[in-house]
Amino acid sequence: MSAAARQRLRALSQQLVEGIPDAGTFENIPKIRQVAGDSVGPRVKGKVAIVTGANSPLGIGRATAHQYARNGAKAVYICDFDSTHLETHKRELNSLYPDVDIHVRAFDAADEPSVRAVVEHALATYNRLDIFFANAGIVGQPRVFTETSAEEFAETLRVNTIGVFLGAKYAAIAMKQTSKEKPFPGGSIIGTASVAGLRSNAGSTDYSASKAAVVSIAQTVAFQLAGTGVRINAICPGVIETGMTAPMYEAARARGTERKIGQLNPLQRGAVADEVARVALFLGSDESSYVNGQAWAVCGGLSAGHPVVPGKLA
Repeated sequence: MSAAARQRLRALSQQLVEGIPDAGTFENIPKIRQVAGDSVGPRVKGKVAIVTGANSPLGIGRATAHQYARNGAKAVYICDFDSTHLETHKRELNSLYPDVDIHVRAFDAADEPSVRAVVEHALATYNRLDIFFANAGIVGQPRVFTETSAEEFAETLRVNTIGVFLGAKYAAIAMKQTSKEKPFPGGSIIGTASVAGLRSNAGSTDYSASKAAVVSIAQTVAFQLAGTGVRINAICPGVIETGMTAPMYEAARARGTERKIGQLNPLQRGAVADEVARVALFLGSDESSYVNGQAWAVCGGLSAGHPVVPGKLA
């Protein structure tokens, strides 16, 4: 028996074991079959989530941790290599959502023992892991590829790509485990890619290559987790005001040209981190139960078309 076949026998998702339940009928037509609770309520109630890259006050990681806590998570781990603001974030989350366990972890997201340790802690403490948001990343080298060294290129890939790979690796192992609290395997792995990983001219060569790799990881891992109920997707943000892009926003404000940021996308503006966090919330919830192996662009429409002079038809 192949390894893939053994995996399927060991860890089948609830939908494959039980099917999607019959909802009965209304006036001789079938009622709608549902796999998730009401979207008006807490969307990740009782789930345990790990978020890397959560230190930046302006970041997507911090905003996502708030969305998970606000939406009923049992526990949220906020993690980053830079721990400057993590304890402040924890105090804020505790004050807003006192029923949610907030854990702070400072580690390099591309360090294998550290990633394994935080996942094992979640399993040992809660007997489950439901969401792993591999969000940690660096901007790379802001120069042309001929002026970038192999060492610099490798470092960008180490953080941006290996960090997502390790998150997916250990999260998948944990999410396939079952317990009294979690009778069926399943979970959601999310990696932060970028529109730079989909098309050129949105980032440097090393950054773009690292984000394209994140998309590829989501696509290939989705198939290797077939039947387990563990899903993986990549989020591809466009121009978002985060700690990474703060220098660009600050320079534009100083010049009085902030309005020009994002002018090439159909919404003609940049975004704030919460707009990406709400997509991460959806992907972490059961409402996205049939979304798997996808690259979700959150870019105001930038990646939907080819470059064009504003006001001119393509």
